[in-house]
Order: sequence, then structure tokens, then C-alpha cells
Amino acid sequence: MEAEASPFESSELVASLLASTPLLSESWRLCSVANAAAPLGFVSERIGDVGYFAFSACSIQMITEESEYYSTCRNLVPLDSAGAGDGDRPFSVLTKSSNSSINGEEDEGAVMVHAGLLNLFLFLRSSQAFKDQMSALINGSKSIVITGHSIGGTTASLCALWLLCYLQSVSSTLSVLCITFGSPLLGNESLSRAILRERWGGNFCHVVSKYDIMPRLLFAPLESCTRQLHFLLQYWQMSMLASSPGNFGQYFPVLQLGEEEKAHLFSFISHHNLLVSSVAQAEAREEKANILYWPFGNYMFCSQEGAICLENAASVIEMMHLMFMTGNPSCCIDDHLKYGHYVGKISSQFLNKKSFLQGEVIPESSYEAGVALALQSSGISKQEPAARPAEDCLKKASGMRHMRTPSLNAANLAIRLSKVVPYRAQIEWYMASCDKSDEQLGYYDSFKQRGSSKRDHKVNMNRLLLAGFWNDVLRMLENNELPHDFHKRSKWVNTSQFYKLLVEPLDIAEYYRSGMHRTKGHYLKHGRERRFEIFDRWWRERKVGPEENTSMRSKFAGLTQDSCFWAKVEEATEWLAHVRSESDARKLALLWENINNFERYATRLVDCKEVSKDVLAKNSSYSKWVEDLRELKSQMQQIHPQFPRFRDGELFP
Repeated sequence: MEAEASPFESSELVASLLASTPLLSESWRLCSVANAAAPLGFVSERIGDVGYFAFSACSIQMITEESEYYSTCRNLVPLDSAGAGDGDRPFSVLTKSSNSSINGEEDEGAVMVHAGLLNLFLFLRSSQAFKDQMSALINGSKSIVITGHSIGGTTASLCALWLLCYLQSVSSTLSVLCITFGSPLLGNESLSRAILRERWGGNFCHVVSKYDIMPRLLFAPLESCTRQLHFLLQYWQMSMLASSPGNFGQYFPVLQLGEEEKAHLFSFISHHNLLVSSVAQAEAREEKANILYWPFGNYMFCSQEGAICLENAASVIEMMHLMFMTGNPSCCIDDHLKYGHYVGKISSQFLNKKSFLQGEVIPESSYEAGVALALQSSGISKQEPAARPAEDCLKKASGMRHMRTPSLNAANLAIRLSKVVPYRAQIEWYMASCDKSDEQLGYYDSFKQRGSSKRDHKVNMNRLLLAGFWNDVLRMLENNELPHDFHKRSKWVNTSQFYKLLVEPLDIAEYYRSGMHRTKGHYLKHGRERRFEIFDRWWRERKVGPEENTSMRSKFAGLTQDSCFWAKVEEATEWLAHVRSESDARKLALLWENINNFERYATRLVDCKEVSKDVLAKNSSYSKWVEDLRELKSQMQQIHPQFPRFRDGELFP
């Protein structure tokens, strides 16, 4: 019988970490300090080996006129527009991963984020104070916590995404955690998917109080209530400044909404939260596309009774609605200012083991008990109308009761791998038979020029079946169905690398055989499947032990170590063809530069025996290219002196 899964596995681990360590309380303390230091926009501090960076909730007015912000407060812009024009692409990792899908389908849309908050972060990031303080934390800390309250929380999320992109680009092992309090949503579903693809969901924890209206605001079209929003943000800002110890005794004029306006705003946001919650549960992707803003990471919902932590985005949206509907117009505004109170309760209640109230029926299984305790922590009473849908939402968030644990999924995946190994073995046999063929075409060209034989059909089917298996692996990984360190486990890193070296040449051959390069462009830029790019990264980031052999090879490799080698040969073949017909001197010089660069690269691979012997087969595409290049250079040296000449394989005017 299968062991019962922990109902709230990874999100519960995040919640336990925050509640049982000073991370949550220290983050809130720094947020309070940042809110009092609005002119600067952020503060930083180091506590032991942990560096904290907190953004102010009062800094939106630093970069935009209020009237402009309120009238365009739901505007989304592409994340890759950040830094455009000056070569600075701070979020290139995320935007690149959104441009292709695992299954080769059309891309799912651009990664979009809130325009005003993106501008705010870019403005703060450009300051020398930001650069100095962030650099000091990166160089002096083992881990960094980025935090913020309200609008400062969304700015903190952007900062964490920027830092994660940067650290990945420099292969740093520095850990990053982003903790936000009552922050509005940041971007669309494509952003959420891109973060999942990079395995960064666990780096974010958004603390949301039961009634706080701020995290729910952007689900509604706010153009019709900009006046109320203006007063609301002014009220929160002045209240934060007035409550700061550093501002004790100073007078801050606090603007307040009338009771009627509060009721209208509460009703308006509740209505649109209900609509969004209903759409979020829909199976059709087209319906979900109508939701402009989408949550990502872990959400810790807190109440007077405790806290629950969810990571499933649709469940987060539904729980936002269900908890909010139990509130009232006044508490939904005041709750935004009570995170200090909730943080204290979360930390203290973690030490007190929860129990069922006297008279309640004890659930029959640990799964049902977990759901019941989570419902109790949400602050929703069993007598309230929202109790039953909230309970269903919690069950859905736990992956339903039949969801296997990530570790069990990984074990079952290993069994599936053993079943596809014969497909790989048949391709290896095909490669060996190509090497022995009298045609002397080699592995790549034999497949590219294959006929309709049963053997050729079988190899192509095996190629497609292996692609399907690895696409499933990546889909499970991105949906958090596998352990968080799955992509670092040597078994899967090595297996994916072998698959890539063996099968990608066949994908390249099929791409050029079918003429896709004529309609889409060359393989490297326009045809490469994203799974191969992911496996490249796994291989680059693997732990290399001292036993790994780095000495020169004594014989040719079993598989060419550059899986894209044949795509480069195809491009080089086209360059040679263009050289023969090109008359523009500048274009001709560029073609020769590309040809000479590839020649040096390929020669180095051959000399180091980093290629398999099929590359040097008599009639392979590479052997023909080498012969064509030699012939072309000979012809160029014999014709009219106005043509360039060659010296030691280099082009000279």
C-alpha cells in the first residue's frame, strides 16, 4: 500500500522555515525601517551570514506623477523591455525561457509585468546607493533575503528575479529568498510559468493577511475608482510614516475614505475576485488568458488563528477570494497595516501545537486532519458559507489526495527510463551500422538521406518516443512534481547529456531534411528544442569531481561532444555557397570571417578527438565541406589578382 503523502509538501516546508527562524520577524523589522526611510527607497543590513535588503512601501511617487500612475495602474509591459536599447538585459534568463515551449508548440505569450513597478525598480537599481549596498551584501553574505511591504513587496520580487538571473549568469551558489508582506501582484501567467521553469518558485514567499485588499486589487479594473485608490494609498502611506518610531511626535495628515466609498470599493473588489477565481479554475487556457495578473511562488495566508501556505496558483487565487469575502469594508483596509501583529502571532503559534476544539469529530486520516487544521489556521469557521469551498480549495492545493510525492514520482520516472533504454540502444546500433556502411556517409548524413526502409522508420520513431519521454520529465519538473534537486542529480544529468549527444544530431538532420531552415531559419537560432538548452545548463552546472578526466583523448569520442556540430556544418555549407555568388565586398569579408572561424573550431575538435569517427567519414557533410573549402581557396588564388589571397588559411586583402 502506498504511503500517504504529506498534504502540503513544499509550501509547508517554506512556512515552517519562516515561522521557526528569525527570517520572518527580521524581514518585517527591516520593512518597517524602510517604510520610515521613504526618500531613499530601500535599506540593507547584515545579520550574521544573512544579508537583508528591504524596499519601502512609500516610494512609488519617486518616479511618476500620481495622476499618471493611478490612471494606468494595471498596465502590463513586456519584461524584456527592461534595459532595451543599451545592451542591458537584466531579466534575459526569464524572457528567453518564455519564447519556446517544451513540446515545440507556439509560445505561450510574452512575460509581462506591471509597468509602473518595473520602472520603479529600474530607477532604484540605477542608483549608486543600490549598487553599493547590493554589491556589499553579495560579497559578504552566504544568503540574501529581499523583502518589502505593500508596493515595496512587488519591487522586492522584481529585485529578487533580477538577482536570481544575475547569479545564474555568473554560476554563483548564493541563496536568495524573497519575503513580501501584502504586496500587489506583479505580472501575468507567462511570468509565473517562466519562474516555475527556472525552479525559482521556492525562492518566493508572499505573506497575505486574511482581509487585506492590496494583494487583491489588481484582479479588478481600477480605472473607475482611481479617486478611491488615490486616497487609499495616501492613507496607508501616512499611517506607516506616523507609526514609525523615528517619526514619533510628528504630525502627518491622514486622509480617509468615507464609509460609503469603503463599502463600494469592498464590493467592487469582491465581485471581481469572484470572477477571477471562477476563471482560474477553468481548464481552457483561453479563459485563463483573460486574467491579466497571476500569482507565483508560495503564499502564506495569515489570520488570528494561524497561517497556511499554498503554492498552486489557481488555489491561491481561490483562497484570496474565499478569505476576503468573510471580511468587511473597514477591516479590508486596516488589515494592510497589521502585518507586524500577524508576524508575531505566526512565530509564537508555531511553538504551540494545534489541536481540535472540544466536541469536534476527529478526522479519520492524517490527510483529512491536515486539511482540517489548515482550514482552522485560515481563520474561516466551519459555520461560515466559505468553509466548504475553502476546504475543497485546500484539497486541490495539496494535489488532491491521490497525488504522489515528488520522491515517489522520481522513483517511478526511473522505472519509465528503464523502459525507454531499448529505444536508445536501437539508435546506438543504427549509429554503429552507419559507421560500417559501404556508403561511408556516417551517422548524421545516413539519417538525413534515409529512405523508407523499416530500419529507418524504426529509428525515427525511437527518436520521437525519446523526445516524448524527456518532455514529460521537464513538464513534471516545471510543475513541481519532482524533487527540487532533481536537475542536479548525477544520474539524470548524465543520462540527459548522453541522450542529447546521441539524438540531437538526428533532430538536426530531420530539420534540414524537411527544409525547415528555408521557412524558419537555421536550426541554432530558430529550430533547437528547449529541452536541449535545458540539458546544456544541467551539464554546465554539474558538480565536477577531481576524478573527472580532463586529459587529451587517445581515440575519437563515441559521440561528438558538441551536439550542435552538424547544425554548424549546415550553416558553414551555406556560407561557402554564398561566397561563390556574393559580389558585395563587405558581405564577402563577413562570410570569409565566419568560414575561417568555423574551420578553426572544427579543426580543434578533430585534433582533440572531441568528435566521433562518423564526422570524418569519406562522404560525410563535414568531409565534403572541407574538400569544397580547399578547392575554393585554390581557385581563388589562381584567378584575377583583384580577389583576396590566402596565407596560412587566413584571408588577406
